[in-house]
Amino acid sequence: MQADRSTLFRRLEALGIDTVTVEHAPMFTVEQSRALRGRLPGAHTKSLFLIDKDGRMVLVVAKEDTRVDLKGLAARLNLGRLSFGKDALLEQVLGVTAGSVTPFALINESAREVAVVVDKALLDFDEVNCHPLENTATTRLKTADLLRFIRACGHEPIVMPLV
Repeated sequence: MQADRSTLFRRLEALGIDTVTVEHAPMFTVEQSRALRGRLPGAHTKSLFLIDKDGRMVLVVAKEDTRVDLKGLAARLNLGRLSFGKDALLEQVLGVTAGSVTPFALINESAREVAVVVDKALLDFDEVNCHPLENTATTRLKTADLLRFIRACGHEPIVMPLV
C-alpha cells in the first residue's frame, strides 16, 4: 500500500523535520504553479520520473527553471537513453499520479530501485518546496532536511549540476 499525506507528515515529524504546507488548486505544470511564488519562499522544484531502455529508473529533483538535458544526464549517469516513465509505472513505483511527482514519494517501499538525482542549484537555497504526494498542496522544508529525508528512505542522492 502506498503512503498518503498523513503517513508522509508522520514520517517527517518522526525525523524531526519541520514543514509548512500550503493548500491550493491542483497544479500540473511549473507554469501553473508560478502564481504561488509570492506566498511560498524558497526554491521551487520540479521532479521528473525517468527510465532508461534497460528499465533503470531515476527521479530527478531540480530547481523549477533548470533545463534538464536528458541525453547528457543519461551519459553522466552511465545509463541508456532516458525517457519519461509511463503513468502506470509512475503510480506503481512512486505511488503518485502525473503532475504530483515529488521526492516525498521515495517514502514508498516500491521506490527502492529508483536512483535519485538532486540539482546542485537547490543547495543555494535554505528551503525548498515540493508537492506532498499530491499536487493540491506545496510543502516547504529546509533543503538539508530534504536530503536527510531522501537518505532516511534508503536512497543516497546524487547531487550534481544539471545545466
